Amino acid sequence: MAAPAEEMGGWRDIGAYLKSAGFRFAVLFAVLFLAAILGFALMLWWGTAGTLSRQIDDSIRADAIGLQEAWRGGGASAVKEAIGERLAVDIDDHAIYLLVDNTGQRLGGNLDRWPGAADAPGSWSADTVRRDGVAVPARLHHVPLDQGHRLLVGRDATDREKLRALLSEALLWSFAVAVAFALAGAAALRRALADRLRAASLTAGAIAAGDLSRRVPLSTQRDEFDQLGESMNAMLDRIDQLMAGIKGVSDSIAHDLRTPIARARMRLENALLSAPDEESLRAAMETTVSDLDGISRVFQALLRIAEAEAGARRAAFAPFDLATVLTDAAEVYGALAEERGQHLETNWPEKLHMVGDRDMMLQAIANLLDNAVKFTPEGGTIRLSASAPARGKREISVRDEGPGLAAEDRARAGERFFRADPSRALPGSGLGLSLVKAVAALHGGELRLGDAKAGAEKPGLEAKLVLSSRA
Repeated sequence: MAAPAEEMGGWRDIGAYLKSAGFRFAVLFAVLFLAAILGFALMLWWGTAGTLSRQIDDSIRADAIGLQEAWRGGGASAVKEAIGERLAVDIDDHAIYLLVDNTGQRLGGNLDRWPGAADAPGSWSADTVRRDGVAVPARLHHVPLDQGHRLLVGRDATDREKLRALLSEALLWSFAVAVAFALAGAAALRRALADRLRAASLTAGAIAAGDLSRRVPLSTQRDEFDQLGESMNAMLDRIDQLMAGIKGVSDSIAHDLRTPIARARMRLENALLSAPDEESLRAAMETTVSDLDGISRVFQALLRIAEAEAGARRAAFAPFDLATVLTDAAEVYGALAEERGQHLETNWPEKLHMVGDRDMMLQAIANLLDNAVKFTPEGGTIRLSASAPARGKREISVRDEGPGLAAEDRARAGERFFRADPSRALPGSGLGLSLVKAVAALHGGELRLGDAKAGAEKPGLEAKLVLSSRA
């Protein structure tokens, strides 16, 4: 019972082999190689046997023209005499002539009778004729003359036929060798393709099995396969980063939301068990609702970040004036800054047209201003500015006078839930700059963080959005 299964497995292997890209490339190579050999053989044939045939025809044509001139000059006797002279000087014994009258009577030449293949006046033909009792292949031309006379001019084609036979045999053997080389080359090509692709296939299999650390090994050749390997490795690195980000987000959500949820639950339990009056129970419930609103805002922020990173908000892209967005944000946060004893300075052109998502851009600017207000001390100044430094570019800058960010913290500032040490005591979820970074990428730009005042004890932070106005 095992034999049929093995036979089916063998047929499946053959089918997979025939469907493989390596086999198709190998067949293409073999076909192109054999086509090149065939073209070379045709050119060789045309240049040897073809040239000889054309030379024979040219010689016959020139001879026929000369004998026609002799006919016009002296009639049958002159043609007979000219034929005799030509036969006398024909050292190679290749010339064939036959002159007959209107009754078919032979008047001159070295053929005994008129070949049947040359009956049509003016025709060219190939036939086997008997000359001096020997049958030879010949190329013949029937030349009609006046008064019903006919002239046959030809050449012995024995040498041409020998050359054709020799050339045909040589080409046949050459084609057989070419087929062998084509098959060997096709097999080598398929094996080379399989060897170069095997590493990528094994890596993909390992990745599919869960080993995300595997990468495609690269050679020193730097060819197209190495470029494909580099692209795959870059893709795998990005997937690895995304997976790490997902894990980090999951861990951060579990860590950062566990505390407010546990606190809300404990507050409700304490209120249910020990609230002295309805007013105390209401206050506990209002505080709990506020905590739950904070948790809801975290999830909303995560959803907005996910939408921005996935490009789902591109459907809402439309032309808008960035200056009006900046004005709206400045009105809200200017009032907030005044309440905290701060001052908001603004500077941008009257018009800043761009294409994008107006609401997402407003949210990103609001997040930057919120951070600036949060970290700027009382009496400090916050600067909001925007410009068009180049065609198709827009820049938005928010500067504060807070403690700033260390270089290592700036490198991680766009990560979800990341909070530098100075900000851990302040309210927030660590998602503000993550959203800003995602909005910048959505609009074909980036978020750049740096010191607002280089070398100062408290350098402050400059957050700059560099955007494309035609995103």
